[in-house]
Amino acid sequence: MPLIPWPANYLLGNPGMDNTHAEFAALVNSLAVAEGREFQALFLALLDHTGDHFGAEEALMADTAFPSLEEHRAEHRRMLGDLRALGQRAVQGRITLAHNYVTEHLPAWFAVHAATMDSALAAHLALHENQVVNAAR
Repeated sequence: MPLIPWPANYLLGNPGMDNTHAEFAALVNSLAVAEGREFQALFLALLDHTGDHFGAEEALMADTAFPSLEEHRAEHRRMLGDLRALGQRAVQGRITLAHNYVTEHLPAWFAVHAATMDSALAAHLALHENQVVNAAR
């Protein structure tokens, strides 16, 4: 059974966010069963993906004057900090802590983050759809 069953209750109605979240879930689910060098490579891919994912969300928040931008950004920074620290250990071959973080922490974090912060962002973006389209041009 996957750690993050997709789509479950994670769809937000924003295709861009939903696609990015599906990719995140797939990476986490792959990491759960990976070992050794495969785990190292996938963890670095998760770190890159998450950095890009958060950067894209933060750009949308800034472009549409999302009122909770700073709180959302702070949560992103905290998570990226955790992932970077674990990634440094993983590339040195010390993957146990990173593996435990993936299996024990990330699924619960994602469920709460998607249901609270990201659902609020998706609702905000739906109200500002024209701004999002214009910002993408």
